[in-house]
Amino acid sequence: MEDEDVFAPASAEEKRAFEPRHKSVSYWKDAWRRLRKNYVALASFGVIVFLILFAYIGPFFMGYHYDEQVRGSENLKPFVYSQQEQTRVAAGEKVFPHAFGTDSHGRDLLVRLMYGVRVSMIIGVAAAILTLVIGVLYGSIAGYIGGRVDMAMMRIVDIIYSVPDVLVVLLLAVTLKPLLTDFANTNQTNLAGRLIIALGPSILAIFIAFALLYWTTLARIVRGQILQLKQQEYALAARALGANDARIIFKHLLPNSVGPLVAATCLQIPTAIFLESFLSFLGVGVNAPMTSLGSLASDALGGMYTYTYRLIIPAALLSLLILSFNLFGDGLRDALDPRLRK
Repeated sequence: MEDEDVFAPASAEEKRAFEPRHKSVSYWKDAWRRLRKNYVALASFGVIVFLILFAYIGPFFMGYHYDEQVRGSENLKPFVYSQQEQTRVAAGEKVFPHAFGTDSHGRDLLVRLMYGVRVSMIIGVAAAILTLVIGVLYGSIAGYIGGRVDMAMMRIVDIIYSVPDVLVVLLLAVTLKPLLTDFANTNQTNLAGRLIIALGPSILAIFIAFALLYWTTLARIVRGQILQLKQQEYALAARALGANDARIIFKHLLPNSVGPLVAATCLQIPTAIFLESFLSFLGVGVNAPMTSLGSLASDALGGMYTYTYRLIIPAALLSLLILSFNLFGDGLRDALDPRLRK
């Protein structure tokens, strides 16, 4: 009788005991659930979206271009028309108000702020993607091969960490400026020449500096992840089935490291934005009439006491942009790494 009781069908109560108490969710759904609870990160993401719309959609609703000089409208205060514009308004013409005033050349400051935020964002995202590609390739090779190769590659990273990055950027900007200027003047019809003329040779120096110096943090993150994941069962099974090293790295190891990589890349964006603004503030950034938040703050120094708002507005926008990316990157890191769960 006891043996028959062992093989008796389970009761409904016993079956319910084996049912999962929580619904199974994927990694990204669980990360989104944690991110939604971080109201600071969500608010920062909302600010980033607003600034993107401000930079890319806003100029379509303005009646001025960033390099358009309106004669007779120099140094206007916010929402003040020049005499020519007052005459046009009295005649029934539609004239867009200067919401943030104009600069000493009669250019609308609001439109230039929009383009300044656009330039800063483009440079920040492009530089972050560049460091991501180099750091992933370097770190994955070092972590997967290991041994003496890993030790030698990491010592190179330590040496690069000791290099003063700002000094390298300034040296590159000064050294490359005449070469790139000559190249742009002789290739004005090419896309590369027009891009150098529009942004300036110093921006290319920023990208070169990021390619040389700023990928080391991501390389260390990728190396640590690869060292941890390459001993997992699925990696050993793929190796036993005959998969080559490149397939194991890009198909099995890197996809499982995407969380820390996304968070670290997001935190690289404000670093690039600050570096570009710093160079533009010193006068070795974007070429005029193209503008950025740093160059707008630099132009406002001459009338800092008379037109204080010209310095406060771009500085506040730059601070808000960098702070939003930093807070959102921190929230994204907490959401993508379950070990950092609060």
